[in-house]
Formats: sequence, C-alpha cells, structure tokens
Amino acid sequence: MSADGMADDLHDLVEARLRRVDQRYTPGRRAIIDLLVSVGHPVSIGDIAGRLPRLPRSSAYRHLVDLQVVGLVRRVAANDEFARFELAEDLTEHHHHLLCVDCGKVIDVTPTAAFERSVTKAVDQLAETEGFQPHSHRLDVLGLCASCR
Repeated sequence: MSADGMADDLHDLVEARLRRVDQRYTPGRRAIIDLLVSVGHPVSIGDIAGRLPRLPRSSAYRHLVDLQVVGLVRRVAANDEFARFELAEDLTEHHHHLLCVDCGKVIDVTPTAAFERSVTKAVDQLAETEGFQPHSHRLDVLGLCASCR
C-alpha cells in the first residue's frame, strides 16, 4: 500500500473513533495527527505551536485531550513540566521510552524480541500474584540523557 493509502486509512480510523464519541475530525485535529505522523517521535506543546503556528495553543491542548480520550494520542512525560505527545501505540509500533528528568528529552527505543519476551514474562508473573489480567505493557525509564549526565 502506498504512503497516501496508509495515511487515508489512518485518517479514516481517527474519524471513526472520534465519531463514536460524537466528536468531529476538525482541521485542527487533523493537523495534529498529520504532525505526529510526520515527526515520528513524541513532541511537546511548544513543538506543536512552532510547527502549527496558525493553531492556537489553547485549541491544540483541547484537541490533544480529545484525541487522548479516544485512544489516538498518548501523553509521555518524565514529569509534568516536560509532557510530550505521540500517536497511540496501536497506530504505530510497540516501543518504549527513555525519559530525561532534567531536560525532558524522550528517546524512543524498540527492544529486541528476547527483551520483550522477558518483560512480558515478568509482567505476567507480577500480574498473576494480584489476579490481574494484563493486556499490554509500556516501559518508560526515567533518568538522565547523555547531554545531562
């Protein structure tokens, strides 16, 4: 499938999820989705404002909240000061994050299959002791990036 075809499928999915909660897929929401697809990594509200200068920050915040509610966008943060936003994992690929608590940098990491098996096994063991049924996992590692060390 072509990149345009995949983008059309994504936009159809976004529109359908918003419609389920009686929301419209407005030009502002579409611009945010397009931005998240094009950059391919978590972005801050400042990044969004810089790349979409015609979209007021207040509107961007509201759109991000609406997109989070329907499971299209995920908030990634080492702390509240450094929130970043990315497409939800079911729209992209499974990955984890290294989050710098000093500068807010977010590094996407895609672990090996062996690592994923180990993490899944550990999560299953932890969940079993509580009678919990896990569906998936997210691993965000907090620390200092190379520049802040």
